[in-house]
Amino acid sequence: MSEDALVRRTRIRIRIRETGGVPEGDSVWRAARRMSGALVGRAITASDLRVPRHATADLSGQTVTAFVSRGKHMLLRTDAGVTMHTHFRMDGSWSVLGPGRRLPRALGGDVRVALTLDDGRTAVALRMPVVDLLRTADEATVVGHLGPDLLGAGWDEAEAVRRLGSDPARPVVEALLDQRALAGIGNLWAVETLFLRGVFPWTPAGSVDLGGAVRLARRMMMHALTHPAQVTTGDTRPGRTQWVYGRAGRGCRRCGTPIVLRKATGAAYQRETWWCPSCQPPQRGTAGRPATPVVVPVVVPVVVPVTVPVTVPVTVPVTVPVTVPVTVPVVVAGA
Repeated sequence: MSEDALVRRTRIRIRIRETGGVPEGDSVWRAARRMSGALVGRAITASDLRVPRHATADLSGQTVTAFVSRGKHMLLRTDAGVTMHTHFRMDGSWSVLGPGRRLPRALGGDVRVALTLDDGRTAVALRMPVVDLLRTADEATVVGHLGPDLLGAGWDEAEAVRRLGSDPARPVVEALLDQRALAGIGNLWAVETLFLRGVFPWTPAGSVDLGGAVRLARRMMMHALTHPAQVTTGDTRPGRTQWVYGRAGRGCRRCGTPIVLRKATGAAYQRETWWCPSCQPPQRGTAGRPATPVVVPVVVPVVVPVTVPVTVPVTVPVTVPVTVPVTVPVVVAGA
Protein backbone atom coordinates (compact mmCIF):
# COMPACT_ATOMS: atom_id res chain seq x y z
CA MET A 1 0.00 0.00 0.00
CA SER A 2 1.32 3.46 -0.90
CA GLU A 3 2.03 5.97 1.87
CA ASP A 4 -0.71 8.26 0.53
CA ALA A 5 -3.25 5.45 0.82
CA LEU A 6 -2.02 4.63 4.32
CA VAL A 7 -2.37 8.26 5.35
CA ARG A 8 -5.96 8.35 4.09
CA ARG A 9 -6.82 5.08 5.85
CA THR A 10 -5.22 6.24 9.10
CA ARG A 11 -6.99 9.58 9.02
CA ILE A 12 -10.33 7.81 8.66
CA ARG A 13 -9.56 5.44 11.51
CA ILE A 14 -8.41 8.10 13.93
CA ARG A 15 -11.14 10.60 13.17
CA ILE A 16 -13.32 10.59 16.25
CA ARG A 17 -15.79 13.39 15.74
CA GLU A 18 -18.72 13.10 13.35
CA THR A 19 -19.63 16.69 12.56
CA GLY A 20 -17.87 19.64 10.97
CA GLY A 21 -16.54 22.46 13.15
CA VAL A 22 -16.24 22.02 16.89
CA PRO A 23 -17.69 18.58 17.76
CA GLU A 24 -20.93 18.37 19.69
CA GLY A 25 -21.04 16.97 23.21
CA ASP A 26 -22.37 13.58 22.08
CA SER A 27 -19.39 13.14 19.73
CA VAL A 28 -16.97 13.98 22.55
CA TRP A 29 -18.81 11.60 24.89
CA ARG A 30 -18.46 8.72 22.41
CA ALA A 31 -14.78 9.51 21.87
CA ALA A 32 -14.13 9.49 25.62
CA ARG A 33 -16.00 6.21 26.02
CA ARG A 34 -13.90 4.54 23.33
CA MET A 35 -10.69 5.86 24.82
CA SER A 36 -11.79 4.75 28.28
CA GLY A 37 -12.29 1.20 27.05
CA ALA A 38 -8.80 1.19 25.55
CA LEU A 39 -6.83 2.92 28.32
CA VAL A 40 -8.41 2.45 31.75
CA GLY A 41 -6.43 -0.06 33.81
CA ARG A 42 -3.38 0.12 31.54
CA ALA A 43 -0.01 1.32 32.81
CA ILE A 44 1.86 3.99 30.87
CA THR A 45 5.38 2.78 30.06
CA ALA A 46 6.50 5.90 28.14
CA SER A 47 5.07 9.34 27.46
CA ASP A 48 5.89 12.05 24.95
CA LEU A 49 4.11 15.42 25.31
CA ARG A 50 4.97 17.70 22.40
CA VAL A 51 3.65 20.93 23.86
CA PRO A 52 6.19 23.45 25.14
CA ARG A 53 5.13 23.83 28.76
CA HIS A 54 4.83 20.06 29.32
CA ALA A 55 7.68 18.86 27.12
CA THR A 56 9.65 17.50 30.08
CA ALA A 57 6.70 15.83 31.85
CA ASP A 58 6.96 12.09 32.36
CA LEU A 59 3.86 9.97 33.04
CA SER A 60 5.62 6.60 32.81
CA GLY A 61 4.78 4.24 35.66
CA GLN A 62 1.31 5.74 36.16
CA THR A 63 -1.88 3.77 35.52
CA VAL A 64 -4.86 5.28 33.75
CA THR A 65 -7.88 5.26 36.07
CA ALA A 66 -10.40 7.21 33.99
CA PHE A 67 -11.00 8.86 30.65
CA VAL A 68 -14.19 10.93 30.83
CA SER A 69 -15.88 13.82 29.08
CA ARG A 70 -17.20 16.98 30.68
CA GLY A 71 -19.22 18.89 28.14
CA LYS A 72 -16.82 19.18 25.21
CA HIS A 73 -13.72 18.68 27.39
CA MET A 74 -11.91 15.38 28.08
CA LEU A 75 -10.11 14.34 31.25
CA LEU A 76 -7.59 11.48 31.45
CA ARG A 77 -6.82 10.64 35.09
CA THR A 78 -4.05 8.51 36.57
CA ASP A 79 -3.45 6.82 39.90
CA ALA A 80 -0.79 9.42 40.67
CA GLY A 81 -3.45 12.11 41.07
CA VAL A 82 -2.61 13.64 37.69
CA THR A 83 -5.13 14.73 35.05
CA MET A 84 -4.49 15.40 31.38
CA HIS A 85 -7.06 17.85 30.07
CA THR A 86 -7.68 17.96 26.31
CA HIS A 87 -10.16 19.67 23.98
CA PHE A 88 -10.74 18.89 20.29
CA ARG A 89 -11.71 22.42 19.21
CA MET A 90 -11.70 22.29 15.38
CA ASP A 91 -8.98 19.79 14.51
CA GLY A 92 -8.03 17.52 17.40
CA SER A 93 -8.45 13.75 17.59
CA TRP A 94 -7.48 10.80 19.80
CA SER A 95 -6.43 7.41 18.46
CA VAL A 96 -5.04 4.12 19.72
CA LEU A 97 -2.47 2.33 17.55
CA GLY A 98 -2.00 -1.43 17.84
CA PRO A 99 1.29 -3.02 18.97
CA GLY A 100 4.04 -2.37 16.45
CA ARG A 101 1.91 0.08 14.45
CA ARG A 102 3.24 3.53 13.63
CA LEU A 103 1.72 6.62 12.11
CA PRO A 104 2.73 7.51 8.54
CA ARG A 105 5.58 10.01 8.36
CA ALA A 106 3.18 12.61 6.96
CA LEU A 107 1.33 12.69 10.30
CA GLY A 108 4.42 12.86 12.50
CA GLY A 109 4.24 16.64 12.81
CA ASP A 110 0.63 16.46 14.03
CA VAL A 111 1.42 14.46 17.18
CA ARG A 112 0.85 16.37 20.43
CA VAL A 113 0.71 13.44 22.88
CA ALA A 114 1.94 9.85 22.63
CA LEU A 115 1.38 7.44 25.53
CA THR A 116 2.87 3.95 25.21
CA LEU A 117 0.90 1.37 27.18
CA ASP A 118 1.99 -1.83 28.90
CA ASP A 119 0.26 -3.98 26.24
CA GLY A 120 2.31 -2.44 23.43
CA ARG A 121 -0.40 -0.13 22.11
CA THR A 122 0.05 3.65 21.84
CA ALA A 123 -2.53 6.34 22.51
CA VAL A 124 -1.93 9.34 20.26
CA ALA A 125 -3.45 12.82 20.26
CA LEU A 126 -3.15 14.52 16.88
CA ARG A 127 -3.42 18.27 16.28
CA MET A 128 -4.86 18.67 19.77
CA PRO A 129 -5.06 22.43 20.41
CA VAL A 130 -5.54 22.10 24.18
CA VAL A 131 -3.29 19.89 26.31
CA ASP A 132 -2.95 20.63 30.02
CA LEU A 133 -1.44 18.64 32.90
CA LEU A 134 -2.71 19.39 36.39
CA ARG A 135 -3.51 17.76 39.68
CA THR A 136 -6.79 15.89 39.63
CA ALA A 137 -7.78 17.87 42.71
CA ASP A 138 -7.51 21.05 40.58
CA GLU A 139 -9.78 19.99 37.69
CA ALA A 140 -12.19 22.78 38.57
CA THR A 141 -9.65 25.25 37.20
CA VAL A 142 -10.30 23.95 33.66
CA VAL A 143 -13.91 22.70 33.80
CA GLY A 144 -15.37 24.34 36.90
CA HIS A 145 -16.89 27.16 34.85
CA LEU A 146 -19.11 24.77 32.89
CA GLY A 147 -22.84 24.53 33.43
CA PRO A 148 -24.73 21.26 33.97
CA ASP A 149 -23.59 18.58 31.50
CA LEU A 150 -26.47 17.42 29.30
CA LEU A 151 -24.93 13.95 29.14
CA GLY A 152 -23.39 13.84 32.59
CA ALA A 153 -24.35 11.53 35.43
CA GLY A 154 -25.09 14.51 37.66
CA TRP A 155 -27.47 16.23 35.23
CA ASP A 156 -29.40 19.05 36.94
CA GLU A 157 -32.22 20.42 34.77
CA ALA A 158 -33.34 23.04 37.29
CA GLU A 159 -29.84 24.53 37.50
CA ALA A 160 -29.49 24.52 33.72
CA VAL A 161 -32.79 26.38 33.30
CA ARG A 162 -31.78 28.86 36.00
CA ARG A 163 -28.50 29.64 34.23
CA LEU A 164 -30.08 29.88 30.80
CA GLY A 165 -32.62 32.38 32.09
CA SER A 166 -30.23 34.43 34.21
CA ASP A 167 -30.25 37.14 31.52
CA PRO A 168 -33.89 37.23 30.31
CA ALA A 169 -33.12 39.65 27.46
CA ARG A 170 -30.39 37.51 25.94
CA PRO A 171 -31.24 35.81 22.60
CA VAL A 172 -32.09 32.21 23.37
CA VAL A 173 -29.73 30.80 20.70
CA GLU A 174 -26.80 32.55 22.37
CA ALA A 175 -27.84 31.35 25.81
CA LEU A 176 -28.01 27.73 24.61
CA LEU A 177 -24.49 27.91 23.14
CA ASP A 178 -22.95 29.37 26.30
CA GLN A 179 -21.17 26.41 27.91
CA ARG A 180 -21.29 28.21 31.25
CA ALA A 181 -25.04 27.70 31.22
CA LEU A 182 -25.35 24.33 29.49
CA ALA A 183 -22.34 22.09 28.79
CA GLY A 184 -22.11 19.95 25.66
CA ILE A 185 -24.65 21.50 23.30
CA GLY A 186 -23.40 23.00 20.02
CA ASN A 187 -24.77 24.60 16.87
CA LEU A 188 -26.45 21.53 15.46
CA TRP A 189 -28.48 20.62 18.52
CA ALA A 190 -29.25 24.27 19.37
CA VAL A 191 -30.75 25.23 16.00
CA GLU A 192 -32.58 21.91 15.62
CA THR A 193 -34.08 22.24 19.09
CA LEU A 194 -35.32 25.76 18.38
CA PHE A 195 -36.86 24.67 15.07
CA LEU A 196 -38.72 21.78 16.68
CA ARG A 197 -39.96 24.12 19.42
CA GLY A 198 -41.03 26.72 16.83
CA VAL A 199 -38.86 29.39 18.44
CA PHE A 200 -37.20 32.26 16.56
CA PRO A 201 -33.48 32.07 17.51
CA TRP A 202 -33.31 35.68 18.71
CA THR A 203 -36.31 35.46 21.00
CA PRO A 204 -35.34 36.71 24.48
CA ALA A 205 -34.55 33.74 26.71
CA GLY A 206 -37.03 35.03 29.30
CA SER A 207 -39.87 34.55 26.81
CA VAL A 208 -39.07 30.91 26.02
CA ASP A 209 -40.08 27.67 27.74
CA LEU A 210 -36.48 26.84 28.61
CA GLY A 211 -37.37 23.66 30.43
CA GLY A 212 -39.08 22.25 27.35
CA ALA A 213 -36.16 23.24 25.12
CA VAL A 214 -33.60 21.67 27.43
CA ARG A 215 -35.53 18.42 27.79
CA LEU A 216 -35.86 18.09 24.03
CA ALA A 217 -32.16 18.81 23.41
CA ARG A 218 -31.12 16.27 26.03
CA ARG A 219 -33.47 13.61 24.69
CA MET A 220 -32.09 13.99 21.15
CA MET A 221 -28.46 13.98 22.32
CA MET A 222 -28.99 10.92 24.51
CA HIS A 223 -30.49 9.12 21.52
CA ALA A 224 -27.40 10.02 19.46
CA LEU A 225 -25.13 8.26 21.97
CA THR A 226 -26.31 4.86 20.82
CA HIS A 227 -27.00 5.58 17.16
CA PRO A 228 -24.54 6.15 14.32
CA ALA A 229 -25.82 9.55 13.17
CA GLN A 230 -27.06 12.82 14.66
CA VAL A 231 -30.67 12.57 13.51
CA THR A 232 -33.48 15.00 14.39
CA THR A 233 -35.94 14.24 11.58
CA GLY A 234 -36.23 10.50 12.19
CA ASP A 235 -34.92 9.92 8.66
CA THR A 236 -31.43 8.39 8.60
CA ARG A 237 -30.95 8.71 4.83
CA PRO A 238 -27.96 10.90 3.85
CA GLY A 239 -28.95 14.52 3.49
CA ARG A 240 -32.23 14.09 5.35
CA THR A 241 -31.12 13.83 8.97
CA GLN A 242 -31.67 17.46 10.07
CA TRP A 243 -34.48 20.01 9.69
CA VAL A 244 -32.53 23.26 9.26
CA TYR A 245 -28.85 22.74 10.14
CA GLY A 246 -26.65 23.26 7.08
CA ARG A 247 -29.68 23.68 4.76
CA ALA A 248 -29.54 27.40 3.87
CA GLY A 249 -31.57 28.23 0.79
CA ARG A 250 -33.29 24.86 0.64
CA GLY A 251 -36.98 24.41 1.27
CA CYS A 252 -38.17 23.77 4.80
CA ARG A 253 -39.11 20.12 5.18
CA ARG A 254 -42.38 21.21 6.78
CA CYS A 255 -43.60 24.23 4.80
CA GLY A 256 -41.27 24.67 1.82
CA THR A 257 -40.05 28.16 2.81
CA PRO A 258 -36.31 28.62 2.08
CA ILE A 259 -34.17 28.12 5.18
CA VAL A 260 -32.27 31.26 6.19
CA LEU A 261 -28.67 31.46 7.45
CA ARG A 262 -27.06 34.12 9.57
CA LYS A 263 -23.31 33.76 9.31
CA ALA A 264 -21.09 33.82 12.38
CA THR A 265 -20.14 37.32 13.47
CA GLY A 266 -16.98 36.45 15.36
CA ALA A 267 -18.50 37.56 18.67
CA ALA A 268 -18.84 35.07 21.50
CA TYR A 269 -21.79 32.68 21.05
CA GLN A 270 -22.83 34.28 17.76
CA ARG A 271 -22.31 31.25 15.53
CA GLU A 272 -23.80 30.30 12.19
CA THR A 273 -27.53 30.04 12.74
CA TRP A 274 -30.17 28.43 10.52
CA TRP A 275 -33.94 28.83 10.86
CA CYS A 276 -37.23 28.74 8.95
CA PRO A 277 -38.86 32.19 8.78
CA SER A 278 -42.34 30.64 8.53
CA CYS A 279 -42.11 27.90 11.17
CA GLN A 280 -40.10 30.13 13.55
CA PRO A 281 -41.60 33.60 13.24
CA PRO A 282 -40.19 36.35 15.48
CA GLN A 283 -42.30 37.65 18.32
CA ARG A 284 -43.58 41.17 17.92
CA GLY A 285 -40.93 43.55 19.17
CA THR A 286 -38.23 40.87 19.35
CA ALA A 287 -34.87 42.52 19.88
CA GLY A 288 -31.59 41.29 18.54
CA ARG A 289 -32.77 40.17 15.11
CA PRO A 290 -29.84 39.39 12.81
CA ALA A 291 -28.89 42.46 10.81
CA THR A 292 -27.81 40.56 7.72
CA PRO A 293 -29.46 37.20 7.17
CA VAL A 294 -28.02 35.38 4.20
CA VAL A 295 -30.05 33.26 1.85
CA VAL A 296 -27.92 30.87 -0.14
CA PRO A 297 -29.40 30.41 -3.61
CA VAL A 298 -30.06 26.86 -4.73
CA VAL A 299 -30.63 26.17 -8.42
CA VAL A 300 -33.70 23.96 -8.89
CA PRO A 301 -35.03 23.09 -12.35
CA VAL A 302 -38.61 24.39 -12.69
CA VAL A 303 -41.13 23.72 -15.46
CA VAL A 304 -43.22 26.86 -16.04
CA PRO A 305 -46.47 26.53 -18.05
CA VAL A 306 -46.69 29.10 -20.93
CA THR A 307 -49.88 30.08 -22.78
CA VAL A 308 -49.33 30.63 -26.52
CA PRO A 309 -52.13 32.15 -28.70
CA VAL A 310 -53.05 29.77 -31.56
CA THR A 311 -55.25 30.47 -34.64
CA VAL A 312 -57.47 27.51 -35.40
CA PRO A 313 -59.50 27.48 -38.70
CA VAL A 314 -63.21 26.93 -37.97
CA THR A 315 -66.00 26.22 -40.54
CA VAL A 316 -69.24 28.00 -39.61
CA PRO A 317 -72.50 27.30 -41.54
CA VAL A 318 -74.03 30.58 -42.80
CA THR A 319 -77.57 31.14 -44.33
CA VAL A 320 -77.50 33.70 -47.17
CA PRO A 321 -80.77 35.08 -48.68
CA VAL A 322 -80.89 34.51 -52.52
CA THR A 323 -83.42 35.93 -55.02
CA VAL A 324 -84.40 33.44 -57.78
CA PRO A 325 -86.67 34.37 -60.69
CA VAL A 326 -89.69 32.01 -60.86
CA THR A 327 -92.26 31.66 -63.67
CA VAL A 328 -95.79 31.19 -62.32
CA PRO A 329 -98.65 30.32 -64.68
CA VAL A 330 -101.60 32.75 -64.36
CA VAL A 331 -105.14 31.93 -65.40
CA VAL A 332 -107.12 34.99 -66.60
CA ALA A 333 -110.84 34.80 -66.39
CA GLY A 334 -112.69 35.15 -69.65
CA ALA A 335 -109.69 34.47 -71.77
